[in-house]
Order: sequence, then C-alpha cells, then structure tokens
Amino acid sequence: MALTVNHPFNEAVIYGQVANVSSTSVVYVPAPTRGKIVKVGAVVSSTVSTAPATVTTSIAGTNITGGVITIASAATAGTVNTAVPTAANTCNEDDYIGFVLSGTGTAGGPVTCFAVIRKDA
Repeated sequence: MALTVNHPFNEAVIYGQVANVSSTSVVYVPAPTRGKIVKVGAVVSSTVSTAPATVTTSIAGTNITGGVITIASAATAGTVNTAVPTAANTCNEDDYIGFVLSGTGTAGGPVTCFAVIRKDA
C-alpha cells in the first residue's frame, strides 16, 4: 500500500491525553526540539455525545493560527480530526504545546492530542 504523504525524516510527533471532551480538559506537552508545527490533531477513544468539542492549540500560551481542531458530535472511537497550522506555529525546544478543549460535548473517553513538529536543520 502506498503512503498518502511522504514524511521527511526530520519530523517529531508529540502526544498528550485528556480524560474526555469536556470544556475543562487541558493538556500541555513539551516540544522536544526547535521547529515548525505542521499538523495538529485529536483522536477520540469512544463516541462523543451531546455536542461537538473544539481543541485550541497554542505554543507557550500563544494560539497557533489555523490550529483549531473540531471534534464532531457523534464522532466514533478512532475518529481522527486534524488541522494544518498556517502561522504562529514555530516552537523552541521545551516550549509547551497546549491543547485546550472547549464546548459542551460529553463522553468520548480519553482523547489523544498530537502535534507533528518539523525540526529545524
């Protein structure tokens, strides 16, 4: 099977997990390297009910432009939602990458949030 995207060898993926899609869920993950965040996403572990949830991403407290992820109501286990940042997406080693959920969605089980960082040369 062919890969959909050829990824370069200079990418790092970081992960963090929150308990559910409620508006009080937040996770911060340190950047392992300096670089540019080229993709952010979230994966739900069980069906989301009630309403959609929004994940706002940030670097050291500054929102990433184009880094908002929407998790639809009724999204089922294993559903992956992603966004491709367009600006304010450069990080330094040890900057914290934030994933802040908002909305009134419930359930969804654990949500794994991730960011793909293309390392600086």
